[in-house]
Amino acid sequence: MSSVLETKKALVQEIADKFRASQSTVVVDYRGLDVGKVTQLRKNLREAGVEFHVYKNTMTRRAAEAAELGELSEHLVGPTAIAFSNDDVIAPAKVLSAFAKENEALEIKGGVIEGKVVTIDQINELASLPNYEGMVSMLLSVLQAPVRNFAYAVKAVGEQKEEQGA
Repeated sequence: MSSVLETKKALVQEIADKFRASQSTVVVDYRGLDVGKVTQLRKNLREAGVEFHVYKNTMTRRAAEAAELGELSEHLVGPTAIAFSNDDVIAPAKVLSAFAKENEALEIKGGVIEGKVVTIDQINELASLPNYEGMVSMLLSVLQAPVRNFAYAVKAVGEQKEEQGA
């Protein structure tokens, strides 16, 4: 009996550690997905560097309390799966939102972003953002625009002077 209790305590501690370590966590209801679709979802999440687990809700509630995320408990009813990402804040939201658009059975319940419990709307908003590489390319194009415009202006002035001199 005590070994079962110790196993459960270790599981709660493991889940709590995952909550603390992850940049973003998304809680979903996967009821209605067949095995093939769940396998495809797991593959998509794995390729994005996201861990996807199914835990008992009672264990997850206790872990959420231990990680000071008590507000998350209201989302932990029914069949629940959790996606954890330690590196990319956007990845779980982006992959799960895209999958939910194709498969109505997948329902996003809520989540945690950088230690704060968030709503479905905030997760969908996060999913609409470009990934890290997209943001970097947007930043670079914004930084290059003034230099590029200056170069065009200098070239136009040079061509104008050349025409006047000829």
